[in-house]
Amino acid sequence: MRTQLCRWLILLGIMAAATVAHAQQRMVAQLVAEQTSPAPGTTTGLAIDLQPATGWHGYWLNPGDAGTKPQIDWTLPNGVTIAALRYPVPQTLLISGLMNHVYEQDYALLTRLTLSPDIAPGTILPIRAHARWLVCSDTLCVPEQADLALDLTASQSGTATSNDPRFDGWRAKLPRPLGAQARFEVKGDLVRIAIPYPATTKVTAPHFFALTTDLIDYAKPQHFGRHQDQLIVELPKAGFFTPQNALHGLLAIGPDQGLEIEAIPGVVPAITTEETVKAMPTTARIAAALGLDQPTINSGPAPHIAPSPFSLWLALGGAILGGLLLNLMPCVFPILSLKAMSLIRAGANKHEAQREGLAYLAGAVIGTTALGGLLLLLRATGEQAGWAFQLQYPTTILVLYALMALLTANLAGWVRLPAIVTGQKLTQREGAWGALFTGMLAAFVATPCTGPFLGAALGAALVLPSIAALGIFAGLGLGIALPFVAIGFIPALRTRLPKPGGWMERVKHWLALPMALTALALLWLLWRQAALPGLAAASAMTLLGAIFIWRRQGYIGLTALALGFAASFTLGLALPTKTGTDNATIDQQDAVPFNEAALATLRQSNTPVFLYFTADWCITCKVNEAAAIDRADVRAAFKAKGIKVMIGDWTRGDPAITRFLESQGRSGVPLYLYYPAKGATPQTLPQLLTPDMLLALE
Repeated sequence: MRTQLCRWLILLGIMAAATVAHAQQRMVAQLVAEQTSPAPGTTTGLAIDLQPATGWHGYWLNPGDAGTKPQIDWTLPNGVTIAALRYPVPQTLLISGLMNHVYEQDYALLTRLTLSPDIAPGTILPIRAHARWLVCSDTLCVPEQADLALDLTASQSGTATSNDPRFDGWRAKLPRPLGAQARFEVKGDLVRIAIPYPATTKVTAPHFFALTTDLIDYAKPQHFGRHQDQLIVELPKAGFFTPQNALHGLLAIGPDQGLEIEAIPGVVPAITTEETVKAMPTTARIAAALGLDQPTINSGPAPHIAPSPFSLWLALGGAILGGLLLNLMPCVFPILSLKAMSLIRAGANKHEAQREGLAYLAGAVIGTTALGGLLLLLRATGEQAGWAFQLQYPTTILVLYALMALLTANLAGWVRLPAIVTGQKLTQREGAWGALFTGMLAAFVATPCTGPFLGAALGAALVLPSIAALGIFAGLGLGIALPFVAIGFIPALRTRLPKPGGWMERVKHWLALPMALTALALLWLLWRQAALPGLAAASAMTLLGAIFIWRRQGYIGLTALALGFAASFTLGLALPTKTGTDNATIDQQDAVPFNEAALATLRQSNTPVFLYFTADWCITCKVNEAAAIDRADVRAAFKAKGIKVMIGDWTRGDPAITRFLESQGRSGVPLYLYYPAKGATPQTLPQLLTPDMLLALE
């Protein structure tokens, strides 16, 4: 009753204020058409452009504790129909304990006009609207009204006028459909809602705007938390709430960004991670990523996509097999070979070999899990990082290059750094510690390399819950360590190892070649990241390293080495660091960003196109990308068939993508379209993809 009484008091105040209000409007309204001459049989956008004066505000569809929503009465010519109004994402305004859902800046209410195909070209189409709204300041409310008029002219079919560019900006502020089914339950004095939303997607200052009336107490604080890939919203229940078959509302996830929510009765899990409701500084964001206050939410295809045991085992198996195959890569094989030769040289017995095998395993698992945990931490704090994320930073590449160069020099016999590079002293004195160190080293130097099975496994890890994802990263370390563990635990393998001898030095010299190639690859990557400053830093480091090798006796060489590292690190800190996004992923996949003109050009050239629309907050999108789209076999098949991949990223509500989705009868993502080389109409693929579906495209 409190809310109803407040509304009556507000309305009485409005009537009193209206008698003394100035004649000028506090809110200017204008009717705007996206096309002034739409063609018969088409649909065009229409907007009511509202501009409140400074210090005044208008109201959302559900105004909150006070205020009223706009009222629009349309008068339309024959053959013209109009859709319901669509409201942009509102803001909250708390005045004297009353919560208001308002717009304090210019905003537009959007709708769409549809013209009948039998309207004759040249027909004048008068569009009329009588609009009534409430405009308020912090101390005064004034009811206003206006008669809005706009005359359109039906054009020849296919010759509609160009679009008004303001509509793109207005559409970008509309909430987007979640595309997933939320669930709610009433528990005590709370209405609890579970909203599917990927755990890796950041949300800023979340707020739930209820469309279902008499649902919540608007002015009381809202509580947000997480359970895996679900955002849990706990709302203070209104005293006169009655059970509903469905709840509707809008979830604000950032400035002018929101998702339309529909929730049905169901089980809502307990909160496992707290969610902050304010934008946080960097230190707080890091604490959130550690599970103290995690700022993330997402949307997806179902109440919660829980990975099946089969998919988890499949991803884990891929990680183990991918790690095993990494031992054949030029950046890891020399490390494994050196460690095996250290066992031969030391003549370790059964127990020592097993202890070193387990220590090597622990080191590799610690290394990959630590890198994976840091990756998840960065993604939880809003960074769009992927595996080998550290290679985005020139300083890290410079350090890796230094390590590879030292390994190359050691293997070639130019310099001996056994305690640092081969772990020989540690192996001889404390074998387990030496093996632990070498396992961690192998995990670290493996990141520049890629191998089969890793893409799908690590891609799946990024859409799995954190605990499962860390298990996948640990599986990668297990795969890297398996050969050395096998040597330690299988006597038959140890007995087949050759006896120590002069051959070991020759093998080491040959192993210098793949390590040198890895160093050159890192040098190329450094040039790509930091251009000439990067090459200058690497050159300075290499020169000082060469001086050390030349004068490796005594303190002169050690001093030169220390100076080389100090100079290189200082130069590395000054290198330009890669920031933002530059479509690197799109380039690597030989894909192009969505553009209607580019799509038309490809179709005119009879190029088959696989076009898909995605968003960071869409669970279905991310699962499909990890499990079906971003696979080596699918990319190879597309390349062999000449299929061009085009990607539309709708994370920020790109207006061009919004228009295209609407033209396809869709209001949200994902959407997957395939344009054959010959054919006028595209093939719409299911929202849940499998690799076989994509491999079968012709």
